[in-house]
Amino acid sequence: MSLHRVSSMSSYEHVRGSSPARSEHRKMSFNPVGTWVPPAAKKEPVGAFEVSKTRRLLQVATAVVYCLFAAGIVFGYAALKPVLLAERVYREYCPKVRTSAAETCYEQEIRLNLMFTTAAVATNVCALPVGTVLDKYGPRVCGVIGSILLAIGALFFAFGAQLPFDGYIPGYFFLALGGPFVFISSFQLSNTFPQHSGLILALLTGAFDSSSAIFLFYRLIYNASNRTFTPQKFFLVYLVVPISICIAQLTLMPLRSYKTVGELVTHAEDPATDIRPHIDSRISDESRLARIREERRQHRESVVSEITSLLGRKGEEGDRQTAQEERKKQISGVWGALHGRSATQQIRSPWFILITLFTVIQMTRINYFVATIRTQYEHLLSSHDNAVHVNNVFDVALPLGGVIAIPMIGLVLDNTSTPFVLALLVSVATAIGVLGILPYIWAAYANIALFVLYRPLYYTAVSDYAAKVFGFHTFGKVYGLIICLAGLLNFVQSALDAATHRVFAGDPVPINSVLLGVALVSGVALVGFVGWKSRVMGRERLEDEAEGATERVMPEPNGEVAEEVSSSR
Repeated sequence: MSLHRVSSMSSYEHVRGSSPARSEHRKMSFNPVGTWVPPAAKKEPVGAFEVSKTRRLLQVATAVVYCLFAAGIVFGYAALKPVLLAERVYREYCPKVRTSAAETCYEQEIRLNLMFTTAAVATNVCALPVGTVLDKYGPRVCGVIGSILLAIGALFFAFGAQLPFDGYIPGYFFLALGGPFVFISSFQLSNTFPQHSGLILALLTGAFDSSSAIFLFYRLIYNASNRTFTPQKFFLVYLVVPISICIAQLTLMPLRSYKTVGELVTHAEDPATDIRPHIDSRISDESRLARIREERRQHRESVVSEITSLLGRKGEEGDRQTAQEERKKQISGVWGALHGRSATQQIRSPWFILITLFTVIQMTRINYFVATIRTQYEHLLSSHDNAVHVNNVFDVALPLGGVIAIPMIGLVLDNTSTPFVLALLVSVATAIGVLGILPYIWAAYANIALFVLYRPLYYTAVSDYAAKVFGFHTFGKVYGLIICLAGLLNFVQSALDAATHRVFAGDPVPINSVLLGVALVSGVALVGFVGWKSRVMGRERLEDEAEGATERVMPEPNGEVAEEVSSSR
């Protein structure tokens, strides 16, 4: 789950210089699979200046808090797993001779890890229906659905042992489904304060990454209570979270998504909005109709001043931000590679195939490591106590790394080329793979340190790549398909888990070595292709600039200078 960053000021400048009637001005969509529906067919978004500043501040703060408690809690599985083992969940599948709570068997391990695998797949695939619901019904309905799913998940998990069927896997599944409904519907709140949209998105992203710590805190309370605060008690208490989210959605959060700056300016500059046939046809008095249309015009023109106050300083500040955005495009080296192409054309290109292959492999590696870190290091370090300590360090480092990495990710993506970013991803992923097969405690800690910083960088870099290469008109469809395919193929984790236990007697080195090799080959292919295309695009850009440049003829012998001529004649 990741975010792409959009500058409100650059959107404003772009629209101001364009005609409102152009077909390119469409409502920003979060729907990865749907097609564009004319604005008249949808509920009109709301402008931020139409809502009080205090209410908008409360909405942003509330969203950050509930994302912290609900958006990505399933990714704290590594912290929850020891509690489930202590509670002997799925212990009935183990041979009767095993009595130690710390000792696991193949059957128990497979079922516990399948619970996380199913949740990880659901989180990624869920982006498709979330986008559809958000576009069609708005963020409030989306948030309420998310709260209901979270409540169902908590109830299944609380009574998992008493149900006549396995309640743990569906419980974790519903917790995974509820997170994206709550999280993705909060993206539009970045438009509440356009001049601070980046900060708001960073806060929401940080809340998502930190939400995996919820199960860590629960495990600490569980151990401190001498294991009396059971999962049933915890998840019944956790019901406070979805109930609070539902109440907030119905009383405080917006019914409709906030407009982007581009939408606000387009609406303000379009004289056609002064005429509303479905309303005007009911007014028979011509003078009254003229007066109403004049009031609409005055209101429309006043919107521009409201936008100015919403954005803060204009003029030099706007020019500066526009220049920064242009600089980022130039640095990228691949900006606009497939802009303007249809989604079908983009999906058939090597740009899509290579990034999808790389994403599938890396997402599998990431989620496989999260699910099996403890059992992997039990074998590598030949020590249960050391493996537990490594697991505990990882539980703390995972949410912390997501927060620490936010400013670093912004610096890397804004100031380096896309080929460099991809090369960095491949290099760090290779280092993680090598460290992951070394039987030393220092290698385990180094592996964790790199992993927790790499994970948020990887997810953000993939969405950044999709935005720069494929463009925002097809971003939802193309990026949604990448993540959806990667999520579905994550079911291969169960096969990897089975091979580790059945074929290699619990030794994680063979599987990790295979994943390392496959990831390296796919990564090198991706970096090689993108690097080559970046150089080709750079040469073409220079040629275009040279053709469009104006050259001056050398002075004539009599001292007169010939007139300017265009080299593109």
